[in-house]
Amino acid sequence: MSKPQTTPETRSVRLLKVGEQVRHILSELLARQEVHDDVLTAHTVSVTEVRMSPDLRHATVFIKALLGEDEELVLKALRTNTAYFQREVARRLRLKYAAKIKFLPDESFDEADRIEQLLSDPKVRRDLDGGTAED
Repeated sequence: MSKPQTTPETRSVRLLKVGEQVRHILSELLARQEVHDDVLTAHTVSVTEVRMSPDLRHATVFIKALLGEDEELVLKALRTNTAYFQREVARRLRLKYAAKIKFLPDESFDEADRIEQLLSDPKVRRDLDGGTAED
């Protein structure tokens, strides 16, 4: 019996599914405060996205601390406990290989705020509303 043909589309769907499963596991670990770390216990951390490498051996985890408070401190605590997170993800997912996890801050919210400020600028608003360019 031949192996089913894998296309880039099916591979990407698998990457998305596994990434989402990893995100749920990490979110659950952080929400239930299963990591015995004072910094992580004191802060609410959101796992906003997980991107898996094509071979599923690496996971880039984007996080955001609530209100952006002490983000560097939270990142340091997460990186200190990376081995625990990797072990738990591997145990719960039962994949062939345990993914190496890398934590990064999620900059997308800051970028969205910056774009929103640009769009609310009076000069830009005038152009968007179809006004004339009078200076």
